Formats: sequence, structure tokens, C-alpha cells
Amino acid sequence: MNWHYLSVEESLELTGSSPAGLTSAEAAAKLVEIGPNTLQEKKQKSAFLIFINQFKEFMSLVLIAAAIISGIVGDLTDSIIIVIIVILNAVIGFAQEYRAEKAIQALKQMAALQAVALRDGQTVKIPAAELVPGDIVLLEAGNVVPADMRLTESHSLRIDESALTGESVAVDKTSDQLASEDIPMADRLNLAYKGTLITNGRGQALVFATGMKTEIGKIAGMLQEEDALTPLQVRMADYARKLSFIVLGICAVLFGMGLLRGEDPMNMLLVSISLAVAAIPEALPALITIALAMGARRLARQNALIRHLPAVETLGSVSYICSDKTGTLTLNKMQVVAVEEAASSIPSFSDSTLSLGMALNHDVRTTAEGTLEGDPTEIALVEYAIEKSGREGYEKILTTFPRIAEIPFDSDRKCMTSIHAFGEKYLVFSKGAVEYISAHLRPAENTTEILAKSEKYGAKGLRVLAYAWKIMDHIPEPLSVEIIESELVFSGLAGMIDPPRPEVKLAIEECRTAGIKPVMITGDHPATAAAIASDIGILDENGLVLTGLELRNMSFEEFEEKVERVCVYARVSPEQKINIVKALQAKGHFVSMTGDGVNDAPSLRAANIGVAMGINGTDVSKESADMILLDDNFATIVKTVKEGRRIYDNIRKFVKYIMTCNSAEIWTIFLAPLLGLPIPLLPIHILWINLVTDGLPGLSLANEGAEADIMKQPPRKRSESLLAGGIALHILWVGILMAGVTLGVQAWAIEQQHVHWQTMVFTVLSLSQLGHVIAVRSEKIFLYKQGIFSNKPMLLTIVFTGILQLGIIYLPAANEIFKTQPLDLNELLICLGLSAVVFHAVEFEKWLKARNYFFKAIQSK
Repeated sequence: MNWHYLSVEESLELTGSSPAGLTSAEAAAKLVEIGPNTLQEKKQKSAFLIFINQFKEFMSLVLIAAAIISGIVGDLTDSIIIVIIVILNAVIGFAQEYRAEKAIQALKQMAALQAVALRDGQTVKIPAAELVPGDIVLLEAGNVVPADMRLTESHSLRIDESALTGESVAVDKTSDQLASEDIPMADRLNLAYKGTLITNGRGQALVFATGMKTEIGKIAGMLQEEDALTPLQVRMADYARKLSFIVLGICAVLFGMGLLRGEDPMNMLLVSISLAVAAIPEALPALITIALAMGARRLARQNALIRHLPAVETLGSVSYICSDKTGTLTLNKMQVVAVEEAASSIPSFSDSTLSLGMALNHDVRTTAEGTLEGDPTEIALVEYAIEKSGREGYEKILTTFPRIAEIPFDSDRKCMTSIHAFGEKYLVFSKGAVEYISAHLRPAENTTEILAKSEKYGAKGLRVLAYAWKIMDHIPEPLSVEIIESELVFSGLAGMIDPPRPEVKLAIEECRTAGIKPVMITGDHPATAAAIASDIGILDENGLVLTGLELRNMSFEEFEEKVERVCVYARVSPEQKINIVKALQAKGHFVSMTGDGVNDAPSLRAANIGVAMGINGTDVSKESADMILLDDNFATIVKTVKEGRRIYDNIRKFVKYIMTCNSAEIWTIFLAPLLGLPIPLLPIHILWINLVTDGLPGLSLANEGAEADIMKQPPRKRSESLLAGGIALHILWVGILMAGVTLGVQAWAIEQQHVHWQTMVFTVLSLSQLGHVIAVRSEKIFLYKQGIFSNKPMLLTIVFTGILQLGIIYLPAANEIFKTQPLDLNELLICLGLSAVVFHAVEFEKWLKARNYFFKAIQSK
């Protein structure tokens, strides 16, 4: 139902009400029929069920299988550690899923607790939850609107709807029937919405929707949709599935080949299980969690608070940033940026009449601390007057022309007039809409030119106000608008706008260099949005501006065709914001959505990463978001994107390093029986390598700095595997090389009858991995250019891990646990020398890549 299009009489008839409101009996019957005026939630899963569901993740199932396999092998330590890792991951997942309920709770808290209504023809105060359609409610400044209502009376009523519509300026309300049926929410001037704040005036309204049928109720319903998966979750699930199938396949092949060769079935089963334990990277989920936590801590120092840990990595994957305008791209502070002063002057006063009018005609208050309080538009005008006259000059104007009367602003006239003492006469200043002021000027004024200049400013997205004045010998009693606001002398025009943040242009340019498209989504007027977007570089000659009304009249197919060319969305509804996000996701994009209002909450949850504002954001938007900007600054998002890319690169280095090491273990165990060699490693050795030799140095990769060209690379494609970019090939060939060196040592040591051959194999494989982690710190830069001290935590970790490895070799207690024997000096030196082979091979790989790139560059020229 388009309630704004109905008259008051029609609205009363449809709700079964009257100007005196409902009777108590009618209200009670409706309350039973319709239900309370509260926001409801879908039936929530129990906390226990949410926790249990975390174990259904594919990687968790793989790790649980690894724990069972380790138990079968007989090493309970391995099983216990893996179980701890699985439980840790489940706790993190549980915390993330539990956020949805908090978002609904925050939304429910926005409802007004009490309302003043007409019941049985009398004014009564009742709980807002008891309101029903047909109730007549009294509204006044400071109240929160308790339901969706059709205004029946409006007296200078102004409502801040920014949390719901995105409109940055409080809206002047009217009780008049609107002429157009199909207009966006922000322009329905005769309606008041549940949860919005009355900032000025008073009124009376008819309730037509309560509870979940209100606009804020519809948003609460949308908040119950499932969260979008992060890129890392998608890639890790894909990686875990593929890894599991590969491991099972290799184990089956090894077991089958052993049976064909006549090996003992139980022995081959134990060998296959050892291979599976070697292949599964038990420490990887924990390493990723720790890396994300470290990244979140770094982002907090850059004014970005992470609420959803995987969002740290998601930042590096986004290809679209859909940003709110007010406060994020702009300063959220109106400023006078253009003035058009008339030549008129007041006798015995030298200053311009325009700046004088700005100083006198307003309701701004100065606090004891010297700050200005009041309507943001009027504050901007007063600040301009102070800038022109100075603080002392401004104070002198106020004392020279004391106000003695005023005609307040109302939405019908769109004008405010103040009357000031001027000797024995009276100085009148009017401020308001250009159309109204120009219609009440003296005949000598060129109204055509005034209106043309106003349209010129309006086309630039400025909010334009006109000033006019006159001197009167006496003031009529009572005050007459027709007499006072007539025959006015034009003072000039003031154009205001919420200007862009100074750092935003550079941030948007950096976005484009990084292959990320910024898009503005706002509740403001299209002209204002387009002007700001053009100024800061979001909107170019090929970009489109789309309004909510145009979007509503467009088929999904038409929108899907245009969505990648739209740079600015204006006057859009909460449902449309979700549609924008989903349309971009359907095109294969990872979407970041910023917002601060209740209307932004559903789209924040639908986006791959939702970003709420920490200063001006509502509790609802913060609870729905993955990240909160503590400074409400778009440029901070770009900084977090760089950090996100760095984190993802380092996670890829984790995978590259750990899986190469596991690959080496697989090849070592798989090939040894085929070559006629005994099983080279015990399960305890594999556990040590996976959790210590792999884990500790791998964790230090999280401290690697970003590659120099990280923000010149395009975002990763949605379909890109975690092993893309040559990582799979690296894992294969380096794993084979590491296994070859290890098996070579085994064969030689057995041939030379070294009784310590298994300890030598264990040592070579462990130390080769330490050399490997040093080499994979960068895919492009050689170690001699990086320097060993550029990642001090890694240097300390390698030294510490090396000492632990020597302790296992030479400490008697460790020999007993790990089934190792002390090596003599020659054996140790042989192990150290052969362990360096892998490091030099990976450094040589970088050289080959650089040469390949060089030759391609030559050919392209």
C-alpha cells in the first residue's frame, strides 16, 4: 500500500480509525489479531547445535580422520594435538555464526519504549509495543518514531532518517497528500518511520504498520539471511577436498602395489597410514588462524577493527568497494563552498548583506567551550559568517542587531525569518528555498537570473539557500507572514555541500591501480551524489548513475547487464542494496560494502565483507559488519586492502612451504619401498616435522612484508585456487628434490653401513625444510637483496628450531623418545651440506622466472 499517496481521510478509513483514534476495545482486539509492535526473530539454533555444526566443515573432517589415523598408528600425542586444533577452529567458527543474533538484538533496542497515543479520545502514554494500525500518535522533538505512520498534522516537523534512508540531512515533513505514487522512501515526506529521530517541531500521525511489517522490521527479516562465504573459506574448502582425494589415492596405490609385490598386508597398512599422516598438514588451520589474528592486530593500529577473523584475508580479494557517501567519502560536515552576493547594502553597515544574514538568521547556539550546536546546515552558514567577520566581529553583529522576534521555518513555506532591532526601526532577514524567496522579492529584482544561478549550483550537487532583507518601521501584531515576507531585497545565494575527504581522491586512484572498482551507494539526491563522485574520481564519462526508482523499474536481466558499468546509486532502498551486492557477486566479484545506518545492515551481511562506521555507525550496522572503521574513512579501507593482500600472500607462502615439506615426506615414504629401502621415517618423526620443523618457521612467514608491487596487481579471481601461480608445480618439483636428497642420504648411509642412517635421514629432511622456508619468503626477491634481518622473527625461529633439532639428536632423553642416535661430526657436516641443496635450488628458480619475464618483455617490444 502506498500510504503517502492517500489522503488523511482515506488512511483513516483503511485502518478503521478516526481523528479521535481507536477505542481501548478496538486496540485490544487488533493487538490480539496482529501481535505486538516488536521485532521478531526466526527460531534460533541452540548454542550447542551451532557449535556441533562447526565440525561438519570438510577440513575439520579431514583433521578428525588424521587424529583417528594417528591413534591407529599408536601415537596418542599426535591425536591429542590434532583434536585440540579441530576444537580451536570450531570455537572460532561458533563465535562468527553467533554474531547474527547480536545484530537483531541491537535492532530491537532502537524501538521506542513509550508512545503518546489517542485512546477513547484521550491522550494516554502506552508502551510502544502495544501500538496497532489505526492508533493516532502525538510526536515531538526528541522522540523516536514508534511505528510506521502517515502524518495527519505537521508543525515545523523535521525527522532525521539517515539511519534508515541514508539521507544526510534531516527531512522536513508535511501532512499533505503527495501527487506521485511511485517515489523512493527518502521522498515520502508525509510518512514517519519506526526507529527514526524527530529533531524539530511536533506533529500527529496515524499508525499504518507495526512490528515486522514496518520498514525497520523488513530489514530485521533480511538480517536473518546466511552470511556470504569469505574467499579463504571457499579456497580452503576446495583445497581440503582435493588434498583428501589425492592423499587417499596415493595411499590406495601404495597399499595395492605392496600387496602385488607380496608384502605383508598389515605392514603395508601401517606404511599407508604413515603416508596419510605425513600428507595431512595438521598445523595449517592453526597457522592460518594465527596469521589472521596477527593481521587483525596490525589493522587495529590502522583504525580498522576486525570482528570476523577471515575478513582480514577477504580484504585482499575484493574487486568492488561499494561505499556510502556521507562520512566515508565525505567529511560528514556541511560547508559553504559557493556564494553569490547581491550588490545591495544596508545603510550605515559596510559588510555584505549576505554574510550579515548568515550571522543573524539561524538557531545555532554557542556552548561554553565555544563550539557551535544546532542544525548542520545552519552551523555551516554561521561558520562562514565567522570566517568572513572573525569571532569578535560575529559577536559584535549579534549585540548590534539583537533578535526581537522570528517566524520559524516550516515545510510549507521552506523559509525562516528573523527580526532584529535596527535603531528605531526593524531589520528583517529571510532565509529559505530559492523558489520561495525569489517569489517574495521586490519587483526590481531579476528573479530569472537568480533562479538560473541557483540551478547552476544545484547541478553541481550543492544545496542552495537564498537570503533577502528589508527594513520596516514597525512590526505588525500578531506577526503576519504575508506582510513581513514581502517586498524583500535580495542578499545572495549560499551553496553548501558535504565536501570530500582530502585523502579520498588518492585512495580511489590507488583502488583503480589495484584493479578495484569503487562504487558510491547513497540515499542522497542523484545530482549531489554524481557531483561528489565526479570530483573524487569514482564517476567518469563511461560510468552510469542509477536511482532507486530506475532500478525498481528495471528487469533483473537489464540490471545484470549494466551492473558493472554503474558507478553511483542514489536513493536506493535496503532491498536494492542487497540486490546490487548479489548482482556483483553473480558476476564473479568479491564485494565490500560500507555503511553506517540501519538500512545498510542487510547489505553489510550479504557482502563478502561488510564494513561499518565506528564514529557515526549505528549499533545494528556494527553488529552486522565484519570490520569497523574507527575513523569512518574510505582511505583506511584501501590500507586494509593492502594488508589483506599481504596476509593472503603470506598464507600462500604457508601453503607453499608446508605442502612442499609434506610432499617431500610423501615422496620419501612412497618411493623408499619401491626402491627397496626400508621405511625411512617413524610416525614420531613425521609428527615432529609437521608441527615443529614445518609449524614454527611457517608461522614466522606471517611477518613477511608486502611485495613492492602488491597494489599494482589485479584482485584474485573468484575461481583461483590456493595453489595457483605456479605453487602446485613448486610443491611437486621441490618436494621430489627434497625427497631425492633425503633418499640419497638414506641409500648412501645404508651402503656405508652407518648405523645412524635414520637419524641422518630425519636431520636432512628437517634442515632442508629450514633452508626452504628462507627461500620462499619472496617469490621474486633473492635472499641477498632481502637480507636475513628483514624478518627477525623468522631468523630467531630458525635458530631456535635448529637448536631443538640438535637437541633431539644429542640429548639422551630425546634419543629415547624420538628413537634417534647422536651423529658424529662428519655425519652432521654431511647433513648440513646436503640440506643447503634445496635452498639454492629455490633461489635458482627465482632467477629462471626473472629471465623468463625478461625474455617475454623483449618479445613484446
